[in-house]
Amino acid sequence: MARPQTAQLNGITISYTDAGTGPLVVMVMGTGSPGRVWHAHQQPALIKAGYRVVTFDNRGIAPSSECTEGFALADMVADTAALIEHLGGPALVVGTSLGARITQELALARPDLVTAAVMLATYGRPTPMLEAVSAGERELFDKNITLPDSYHAALTAHLNLSPHTLADDRSARDWLDIIGFSGQTRSAGVRAQLALHDREQNRLAAYRGITAPCLVVGFADDRTLPAYLAKEVADAIPSAEYRVVERAGHYGYIEQPDEVNAAIVGFLDRHR
Repeated sequence: MARPQTAQLNGITISYTDAGTGPLVVMVMGTGSPGRVWHAHQQPALIKAGYRVVTFDNRGIAPSSECTEGFALADMVADTAALIEHLGGPALVVGTSLGARITQELALARPDLVTAAVMLATYGRPTPMLEAVSAGERELFDKNITLPDSYHAALTAHLNLSPHTLADDRSARDWLDIIGFSGQTRSAGVRAQLALHDREQNRLAAYRGITAPCLVVGFADDRTLPAYLAKEVADAIPSAEYRVVERAGHYGYIEQPDEVNAAIVGFLDRHR
């Protein structure tokens, strides 16, 4: 297994892992999560399929610079662009949630760096529910409120997993244990990431300018970013492909890894 490396890019430190050989795939993770989340399922599948896979920690997630003074989405897009240039891009880019939003903006701003893009559980505009949840998360942090661990695990599972997953008692217990073991991330860098959601704009019209081949994947049971939001993004991007993964919540790439991996690899194989 490749060890993490660091590089000074775009004025900050970026920690990344580079493994495999073949066409370059850069994977962009969502809010509050490190790049190693991809290592459970997607990274091994892509390496097996003949790709060089780079995962990294977005700014806000140590050991990359936490940038606690705050930053904009454009900074995260520029970070990703600088990393791809550092790696000798262009690249095939895969993102989920906030990482998918970064991927969309990168494909728009730097088409020279994006050979093709996959966006999982994505969105292109704020909604009242997204704004309310985000505001609540920021307020919990700012008031230094820590939820009871068992309740935090249950709430996280409810928001991010499919009801089909949680309907099985053993599966539900396993997920509650995993989430509980992961703890509650309360770093200042994550708080800076959460602040991004207070300044969201409707970008759907702008996405008509994306020219790279794109695959947009919605998760049918996603409560955090419902699949209709992903469909809006697919509809906005000319010639984008869209598919829905059933029995999957916001963590669909972990809940249904075989189907998600097949979709990613199948799409990238056509555009490598």
